[in-house]
Amino acid sequence: MSSLTAKYRPRRFAEVAGQDAVKAILSRASATGKIAPAYMFSGTRGVGKTTIARIFAKALNCEKAPAAEPCNECRLCRQANAGNAVDIIEIDAASHGGVGDVRALKEDVGYAPLEGRFKVFIIDEAHMLSTAAFNALLKTLEEPPARVTFILASTEAHKFPATILSRCQHYVFKMLPQAELGAHLEKILQAEGLEYEPGAVRIIARRGAGSVRDSISLLGQALAYSAGALVESEVRACLGLAGQEVFFALMEAIAGRDLPLLSRTLRGVLDQGLDLGFFLRELSGCWRNMFLLRQAGEAIVPELGLPAEEAAQWAEWAGRFTPAHIHACWQMTLDGQQRVIKSLEPAQALELLLLNLACLPDLLPLAALGGGSASRPQGGAAPQRGPQGGASPAAADGAPRTPPVSQPVSQSAPQAASHSAGPAAAPQPPVPQAPVAPVAEQRVAPATQAPERPAAPAPQSEPQSASSMAEAPAAYAAPASGPRSWEGFLEFVAGKNGNGFVTGLSQARGEFCGGVLTLTCHNETHSGMMDKGDNFLRLQRLVMEYFGPESSVAFTCVDREPVKTDGTISREMQEHPAVQLVREAFECRDPALVYPRGR
Repeated sequence: MSSLTAKYRPRRFAEVAGQDAVKAILSRASATGKIAPAYMFSGTRGVGKTTIARIFAKALNCEKAPAAEPCNECRLCRQANAGNAVDIIEIDAASHGGVGDVRALKEDVGYAPLEGRFKVFIIDEAHMLSTAAFNALLKTLEEPPARVTFILASTEAHKFPATILSRCQHYVFKMLPQAELGAHLEKILQAEGLEYEPGAVRIIARRGAGSVRDSISLLGQALAYSAGALVESEVRACLGLAGQEVFFALMEAIAGRDLPLLSRTLRGVLDQGLDLGFFLRELSGCWRNMFLLRQAGEAIVPELGLPAEEAAQWAEWAGRFTPAHIHACWQMTLDGQQRVIKSLEPAQALELLLLNLACLPDLLPLAALGGGSASRPQGGAAPQRGPQGGASPAAADGAPRTPPVSQPVSQSAPQAASHSAGPAAAPQPPVPQAPVAPVAEQRVAPATQAPERPAAPAPQSEPQSASSMAEAPAAYAAPASGPRSWEGFLEFVAGKNGNGFVTGLSQARGEFCGGVLTLTCHNETHSGMMDKGDNFLRLQRLVMEYFGPESSVAFTCVDREPVKTDGTISREMQEHPAVQLVREAFECRDPALVYPRGR
């Protein structure tokens, strides 16, 4: 089974999997005899670039040409299939990419075809040619002799000089979809007379990632491992891939926040030596399928390419999560793939990612992911939002909402700090919005009459990304009752995370009056550092926590002077007393008077 790739290499355009547009163009060119001086075939590995180049060269030199397909029966076609056709020269630029090799090739170009109609030069991995070799090839590509054509095949077309690309007809080969790869593998299995499970073929096609050659190589590896029939469990064991039971165990642990089960499942994945890159690809595919099934229902099943039984299982799992949770997990898994693979500790990076997925509602309530802006009116409740800032579907379909994370000022500080932000906590009744009283009245008002803060999540100016949810604090304790002043605000901020929690705050002067905290900065740079980005969001949130939910922030500068123009600076310099003394001492006159304008 080790020679499946060579055994089933296509010999006609019709046998090539995919690339329908390229096949149609080259077949028509072969039938009409309208051949370009040079062609460029680019695309990922194993998608048929060299194969189609050989078929095209064979069709041009077939004894029955001009024809759309080679006959594979004449003497010239048989020589081409055996790889010893004298008029089809194939060069590997990885080992013959020097300028000397190109000069030898140019000498060979000058000779007419010996047996066929065309002399075809196929340069594989052409991007490996040196700069001098490219320069030596330029004129030959532009004006080759009659009956000569070049075919350059490469996986990295961006490395070619623009002068080379402009002289070629460039065709980009696409990766094959999973369905086409699976159909091609099934044809090979049927030709071999082997039994197989459709799930096993789907796994190999997904693992092949659009490459026909890689997929056939994996098929040969799996057949060498199996006892005859192609079984899904044996394919996963052979290729080091996780089974469905592993992903179901992960979903059970994430849905129930069962960290011991999550740790045991991850340890099993690592002990089996599974491919972590493909494991994360499949995990992100699970979240994708669950999200689409949760939102579109059974109507999306044909588009997922899953068996009915497997789709029903994932639909059942999707019902155990809110759409916002599924969407956030999907995004975090996609964002974490490269971090896990490139990490110096990939096992710990994967463990951190899975723990974040399981503890996501505890790290930051899903209702606060969308967050309204700071300017939103405080009288109405903000709608629950998903991780991208849009309205969460959980609010529309009756899914349980995460309770608010803040407590009224009437509770003591230890009680507010110990309040749980997880969904297991009992929802609190909404607190009516009370009018904001002056500072002096707030100092003496009883806590049972008008709470200073409504029970609402801390406002945010813009939605947070799902990847930063674990870094955001869950809740803040309410400040002690008493007068609100600038000195008290600095102590309140210092108690949060030190004076550096808001960059530049300790260097400013503040005054709170009429519900507005006015910060006096040293200059424009100081002001710009505080009133932009995350720094301003933290400052705004702290001001609303300390001074009240309807408080705002304003900025002013000490040295807000107008910018002087060049003319103003020159005039002030000429009028300076020191300059006047120097001019009198040396009897200098104004140059404009000595040399009038226009001379």
